[in-house]
Amino acid sequence: MTRKEFISVAALLPLTGTAAKLQTLNRFLEETDTTQKMPVLFLGHGSPMNAIEENEFVNGFRDIRQDIQRPTAILVISAHWETKGTYVTAMEHPPTIHDFGGFPQALFDVQYPAAGSPELAQATQHLLNKTEVHLDDKWGLDHGAWSVVKHLYPDADVPVIQLSIDYTQPASYHYDLAKQLSKLRHKGVLIIGSGNMVHNLRLVSWPHLNRTFGYDWAMEANEKMKSYILDGNHRALVDFKNQGKAFDLAIPTPEHYLPLIYSLALQEQKDDLFLFNDSPVAGALTMTSVKIG
Repeated sequence: MTRKEFISVAALLPLTGTAAKLQTLNRFLEETDTTQKMPVLFLGHGSPMNAIEENEFVNGFRDIRQDIQRPTAILVISAHWETKGTYVTAMEHPPTIHDFGGFPQALFDVQYPAAGSPELAQATQHLLNKTEVHLDDKWGLDHGAWSVVKHLYPDADVPVIQLSIDYTQPASYHYDLAKQLSKLRHKGVLIIGSGNMVHNLRLVSWPHLNRTFGYDWAMEANEKMKSYILDGNHRALVDFKNQGKAFDLAIPTPEHYLPLIYSLALQEQKDDLFLFNDSPVAGALTMTSVKIG
């Protein structure tokens, strides 16, 4: 039986209990070709305008793709999908969501028609067995996902799903949850956290909106974060609320920071680390991005 035939048949069978769910998951993972272990990315996505502009950050996204084998699918944890509970997109054709305002019409005209992957969504649901994961058919791809993925795969020819961020849970919960996704790295799935390490829109310097500039506290926090990342000190990064005033200003709300936690949780012992797009913008944002593995 081929993988496609198995999935078609399995979809018709009732699942009863944990044992049946585990059997379905194991069969999915067995039927999916094993590949060289995929890297994990954290991408500083910044302004939605990066989707249509040509700049150093866009070039950084394109350059990093050259070092990554073609994935079978992509799973994105985006700062812009916060939910009460955990959800994963499970539709065949996720819509392109323009979840912003006040930008040029050209940005609203962008469509990223990548296919979804109900099979990967179900596998993700079963892998994350320490919490209840809901299959979603309403969200789609928000700009935290498509504005960066379109530079990696401009032809939209790789299936993409999103995993939501449960805003009711602490960073330690998200770190532990992400670790359960590690098997997907060996099945050709590129996992991407999309946010910003330093992200305080209330303190943005609008005169420096398109200039490389960071306030002292933003640079202090960014340098400290990079030091922890390179030292493998995940505990300190998970415990971000106790890292001092610079961190407090850099992370006034956690949604743009938590995708970094998801990515770091998937780091394995022998994985290389590569930092890129390491620049501040508008005083209170950093575009620093990380390739793991």
